[in-house]
Amino acid sequence: MRHNDLRISEVFYSLQGESKTVGMPTVFIRLTGCPLRCQYCDTSYAFSGGEMTSIADIIAQVAQYKTRYITVTGGEPLAQPACLELLKQLADKDYIVSLETSGALDVSQVDQRIVKVMDLKTPASAEESRNLYTNLPYLEAKDQLKFVICNAEDYAWSKDKLDEYQLDKQCEVLFSPSMGEQDPTELAEWILRDQLPVRFQLQLHKILWGNSPGK
Repeated sequence: MRHNDLRISEVFYSLQGESKTVGMPTVFIRLTGCPLRCQYCDTSYAFSGGEMTSIADIIAQVAQYKTRYITVTGGEPLAQPACLELLKQLADKDYIVSLETSGALDVSQVDQRIVKVMDLKTPASAEESRNLYTNLPYLEAKDQLKFVICNAEDYAWSKDKLDEYQLDKQCEVLFSPSMGEQDPTELAEWILRDQLPVRFQLQLHKILWGNSPGK
């Protein structure tokens, strides 16, 4: 294995289903492996397997598609150290790059041109203990912090974190219902009732294609 090789589950072209660029045609680079086991995970197929691929080959695959938008996702992309170099090289080619990360691994070395879309894991995720709060100072206005909310207790917890860390003053905050667990309309009504400074987010790709891999 070469220093700049990465284990890749898939590279695919679809509409961005979340975040600020929702609806934009995007190339997704899904890295294999994740140290977390969130109970609602919909990409467990990326926990293992995949193919070792050089950064040059990954960038060549990306270049087949006529879009400037790239999302590096997983699994947990930062579990592979060479992810940092992949992000840098994509940014060097003037792609608009976002990184989807669990919030459990250090983000301090991520290239400043990359848009970080980071989770804070709620109690019902079963991985709340993995939250790395030292990551929060590295979030900037262009970044986004996501809470996947499974129930009323998760909502109350998320609201407390929003207030405790004044998160909306730092970056955009996303509240997203866990599909099949939290009713989306109910979550929307809670946000409006409490006048929270957050973006309500549904997963567009699931509305369009369900849980199909590669979409």
